[in-house]
Amino acid sequence: MAQDQAQADSEFLAPIDQMMHPYRQQFPANSRIPRQGRSRDEILAELTELRALEESRWKQGYASGSVYHGDSSHIEYMNQAYALHSQTNQLHSDLWPSAAKFEAEIIAMTATMLGADRTTAPFGSEEGVCGSVSSGGSESILLAMKAYRDWARDKRGITEPELVMPVSAHAAFHKAGQYFQIKIRTTPLDDGFRADLNALEDAINENTIGIIGSAVNFPYGTIDPLEEMSEIALRRGVLMHVDGCLGGYFLPWAEKLGAPVPQFDFRLPGVTSMSCDTHKYGYAPKGTSVVLYRGMELRRYQFFTLADWPGGLYYSPTFSGSRPGGLSAACWAALMTIGEQGYLDATKRILDAVAIMKQGVESIPELRLLGKTVGVFAFTADSLDTYQVLDQMSYRHWALTGLQHPPAIHLSPTQRHTTPGVAERFVSDLRESVAFVRETPNIEGGMAPIYGLAASIPDKSIVHDLLKQVMDVYYRL
Repeated sequence: MAQDQAQADSEFLAPIDQMMHPYRQQFPANSRIPRQGRSRDEILAELTELRALEESRWKQGYASGSVYHGDSSHIEYMNQAYALHSQTNQLHSDLWPSAAKFEAEIIAMTATMLGADRTTAPFGSEEGVCGSVSSGGSESILLAMKAYRDWARDKRGITEPELVMPVSAHAAFHKAGQYFQIKIRTTPLDDGFRADLNALEDAINENTIGIIGSAVNFPYGTIDPLEEMSEIALRRGVLMHVDGCLGGYFLPWAEKLGAPVPQFDFRLPGVTSMSCDTHKYGYAPKGTSVVLYRGMELRRYQFFTLADWPGGLYYSPTFSGSRPGGLSAACWAALMTIGEQGYLDATKRILDAVAIMKQGVESIPELRLLGKTVGVFAFTADSLDTYQVLDQMSYRHWALTGLQHPPAIHLSPTQRHTTPGVAERFVSDLRESVAFVRETPNIEGGMAPIYGLAASIPDKSIVHDLLKQVMDVYYRL
């Protein structure tokens, strides 16, 4: 049995190892610092070669998400903004007060976009919307959940905290549960792949510190019934976080363009915090996100302070101490140059491309869209192996995301998909992929067997071990 499991593990990891390390024969591995440093020109040449090997797929629109803007002039502008502030460190705001300016304004602009100006308390007041800049969506979520836990312990005496959330909520909430010893109660979805309201309210108990909704969720791109969830949060006296990491910089503009977007932000009185990624549809560089709170009191539970350390008085608002100020400068620069009209124009182009792609999916009899969505969408193949379709798309250069429960394929549309012909190419390649799977029995190879293996193992501790081995593989030379 152990030998069979080892064989299965090897089969599981081999294609992943190849995917993660395709350069073994092309570039030498470095296991120690060179005795004599290589020339800068030589190193920059290698970096340039690696970039050239990797950028064509996302530049040509074959990637789901990953690079949300991608225009060469915008990238160069971001690089220039970062370079000008590459030595900035927010930990030392006495040396770099510009960092405080950038981050305060990023927070204010994001909060206003998400309804802070339509709440009863003005932005910047004790009860108004406030926030922090973080390194990404996961940190924004972790910070909010740490604040929830500590607030509930202090204000409500909860020592065994629990979060209630639909199964579609982001994996980062499970990470927060593991890191901060918060029990996660997941609830099922309704037929539209949104949170089931009855199941969600039934799961709330005396230890519940908060409920989670998504706008949009990652797997399907659907928006949970947040207005009703807000009412539940107020009625049951629990906090409510809306995860807008993926949709926070897309939905406001889609709503202004007339798309069917329900209220999802601080206009809902039960919403006490939100996460929103600037590095996605905000078109800032990777490494910035915003977490927002309804009131400074809740935000203070996020902060870390130390009053009796020999190194002096210490405080940090987020998990990191030193932080790359260049990222905040570049994020600020992105928001300032794009402006509202730029976001509206980009969102309109993306919505147009999404309409073509979704209509294409619906035109293929074997495929079915999952839920009603505005931007991000997912689809499944009821009569075929969905993962085989995913494999065939990958052979046609597409980098899409495989889902499970049910097996499905996810696509986060970006500005790369608005290039003329890209959306049509997606539909054409998808039609060819479905036809190939339909007409070709017993397909071997690809990632489909890996998905199948993971789904077929009843003991999920084995899958957890395999995934940890995947991360070990990542760090191989």
